[in-house]
Amino acid sequence: MRNAHNRLAAATLFLALAFGLSTASPTQAAAAEAKVTIDNFTFDPPKLTVKAGTTVTWVNRDDIPHTIASSTRAFKSKALDTDNSFTFTFTAPGTYAYFCSLHPHMTGTIVVEASSATQ
Repeated sequence: MRNAHNRLAAATLFLALAFGLSTASPTQAAAAEAKVTIDNFTFDPPKLTVKAGTTVTWVNRDDIPHTIASSTRAFKSKALDTDNSFTFTFTAPGTYAYFCSLHPHMTGTIVVEASSATQ
């Protein structure tokens, strides 16, 4: 029975590789990229927790320009028109508060946890 299980696991891996499918778990795949949407003068989600090494992309879905500016000046975008985006890769664990410099009441937070590779 054990040999049958091993053959099935090997066949599954072969098919995944042959067809270009990822064998990573959904958690692993999601750790590399994350998205924040800007709409109706809000960041959605307002608080996002990611692992170190994750690239976060903000996409402006509002019909007016917005920016993304770190409270500690770690990152800052140019003004983003509708459907424009800004990306930043978070390499160090910590809490990153940010806001729209054109509309300072718009705020958000990125919480970066240590990745398993940096622990």
